[in-house]
Amino acid sequence: MQPDIRRWSPAIANGYACAYPLAVVGIIVATILLRVICKVNLQKEQEQLDQEQADNANVKPYNMTLEVYNKALEGRTLLQVSQFLGRDFVVSRILSQGHLSIPNRDTVFHLGDKMYIVCAEGDAEAIIAFIGPKCEVEWEEQDVPLVSRKVLVTKPSMNGKTLGSLHVSSVYGVNVTRIRRSGMQLYANRHVRLQVGDSLTVVGREDAVERIANIMGNSVKSLDHPNLSAIFVGIIVGVVFGSLPIAIPGIPTPVKLGLAGGPLIVSILVGRFGYRAKLVAFTTTSANLMLREIGLVLFLASVGIKAGATFVDTVKSGDGVTYIWSGFLVTVIPILIVGTIARLRYKVNYFTLMGLIAGTTTDPPALAFASQTAGNEAPAVGYSTVYLLSMFLRIVLAQIIILLLCVAA
Repeated sequence: MQPDIRRWSPAIANGYACAYPLAVVGIIVATILLRVICKVNLQKEQEQLDQEQADNANVKPYNMTLEVYNKALEGRTLLQVSQFLGRDFVVSRILSQGHLSIPNRDTVFHLGDKMYIVCAEGDAEAIIAFIGPKCEVEWEEQDVPLVSRKVLVTKPSMNGKTLGSLHVSSVYGVNVTRIRRSGMQLYANRHVRLQVGDSLTVVGREDAVERIANIMGNSVKSLDHPNLSAIFVGIIVGVVFGSLPIAIPGIPTPVKLGLAGGPLIVSILVGRFGYRAKLVAFTTTSANLMLREIGLVLFLASVGIKAGATFVDTVKSGDGVTYIWSGFLVTVIPILIVGTIARLRYKVNYFTLMGLIAGTTTDPPALAFASQTAGNEAPAVGYSTVYLLSMFLRIVLAQIIILLLCVAA
């Protein structure tokens, strides 16, 4: 016979309401204690994050001017050279026989040609060894005036398109050498999917660059307007998805991802595949922060309203005090133990660790504290990485523990 957990709902709600406030304080206190125990310097942690991004050789762009020295490249096209080398690189301009031009996939290489190349930093050495040595060229003083401009992707129709599918060099006579996205510099290989809000570095004749700017949108004002459609689609579909019961053998009641897990999963999918449904996931930073704060306030207000009627009585005459200190210890002790191991043994960045702690405790207020302390997106990334698994395990394990207690009784 399976126990009816629903009749315990009032007791569960009271336990949650009593333990939650001090448990949140405990998470934040434990996070601060970790900073003291591990002697964390916040400035050094930020420098470490910046260095990790800079050292990512797979996406960090690298610029160089090379001279074609390999005799095997004589008469070969840019496409043939790229396919044979097996590395992605962009030749933004080429100086051949004293004439400067914007190359495309059909441009033929000749010995002595000088070209300005942008590639991933990790591929630079192999490209130099294959094509030829570095050299110096005053590109601004050549016979054909070329410009390099930043172009913003603001047209929804460009969202999700790859650079290769646009054929910018052969059709428009320009080359995209770099992409700046969310503060990061990316190497613009042909497989990169554009996102609204990307800033492209475009090289070519001024009229050609102007044409590609019109195609991409390049409207700063359009980015100032919050794009909330994808967010609300994610919320609506996520609520429906989170309310679907998931039956697990041996668990008396179906498991649900709830109002937090459902929207989070759907929003991740929208951010990754939303372009296929013509959804633009970009929204302004200010609008994003506003929605976060409103959601957090509503969440805390709901907890307070739920607990307000019986909170005082539970604390004074019931087991409320036990709930409070138990919730505090249950959060603080595991965080201090595992957090210290993660920091000292595995050298996890403190900002990321704050997000991991907030995610494993599935606690939005702790994430708000972490984000405010860090001033970057590292806590949010850590939070979203572990939140789903943590929430699922907490739901399942809690029900398993209750089931075992019922069986034992």
